[in-house]
Amino acid sequence: MLDKLKQIEQRLAEVERLLGDSAVYTDRDRLRALSREQKELTPVVAAYRAYCDAKGRETDALELLGDAELRALAQEELQQAKADQERLQEELKILLLPRDPNDDKGVVLEIRSGVGGEEGALFAADLLRMYTMYAERRGWQLEIASCNETELGGIKEVSLTVEGEGAYSRLKFEAGTHRVQRVPETESSGRIQTSAATVAVMPEAEEVEFSIDPKDLQIDTFRSSGAGGQHVNKTESAIRITHLPTGTVVECQDERSQHKNRDRAMKILRTKLYEAEQEKQNAAIAQTRRTQVGTGDRSGKIRTYNFPQNRVTDHRLTGDNKNFNIAAVINGDLDALVDALTVADQARRLQEGSEIGKEN
Repeated sequence: MLDKLKQIEQRLAEVERLLGDSAVYTDRDRLRALSREQKELTPVVAAYRAYCDAKGRETDALELLGDAELRALAQEELQQAKADQERLQEELKILLLPRDPNDDKGVVLEIRSGVGGEEGALFAADLLRMYTMYAERRGWQLEIASCNETELGGIKEVSLTVEGEGAYSRLKFEAGTHRVQRVPETESSGRIQTSAATVAVMPEAEEVEFSIDPKDLQIDTFRSSGAGGQHVNKTESAIRITHLPTGTVVECQDERSQHKNRDRAMKILRTKLYEAEQEKQNAAIAQTRRTQVGTGDRSGKIRTYNFPQNRVTDHRLTGDNKNFNIAAVINGDLDALVDALTVADQARRLQEGSEIGKEN
């Protein structure tokens, strides 16, 4: 590991040298790539240098153990240096985990009401509000592409895009079935009802990653529809694109401009097709090694929003770490929950890596 860290330190020095060359700033793509690499390598090198410093302090302390007057101080320094090394080793293991190549991408997020009828649709609307508020907290740009609303303000399904730093890395854990337990506004007897909504999270595919043959597309225009309000207009500005080989259909009707709706619909279609292709590849890999990839199954219940007990429980977490304040979460304060899921994911990947190492 230390040899690899030394190479990373040397690479960071090279990247910083290149960023100091004014010629790099004439190539926007190269500048972006180098800046991204610098951002990724900097925390690794900082931890490595701190580890080397702790190693040096251990050596100095060992040399002072022979001095009777300084022995007590040297033993204290030796203990601290060893503790720092152990802590930094674990930190470096996490920093050296392979990054998800999609982490820096934008997101196409879809919410659909599930069981529970109108209450399921109202819960889907609550989830849309929650993600909208979370995006505002993170400084992301969220745009609704299409929304199928109910008369009572619920949502049957909604498709939206989220752009911003780390959007996919923070939202990817939201994919799955979200369950709610509460007394619906439409329930006169006060009985608690269980309803659900599903969330799909897909990394936004760039055009260079997935090309689409225009001959495979059927593009239709139509008038926006819904429960009323600003999303409805009287011109055929809404767009429906059908990818004929797969039967994938995407609609976009939020913008009044047909051109903007078409661009956004193409972006979502490209992402959906890219996601489907990635899932095929993941499924094939999973057959040979189950632990190397996730199942990609969104049907499993991942989280329960229990209003009578004032808590949100994420079923992928364990112990006291799995429960969160429902008022905070439903109002878009998701960072504590996402941080816990990130740490759990890192621990799982470290465990899988050690098991693979034992096999080899």
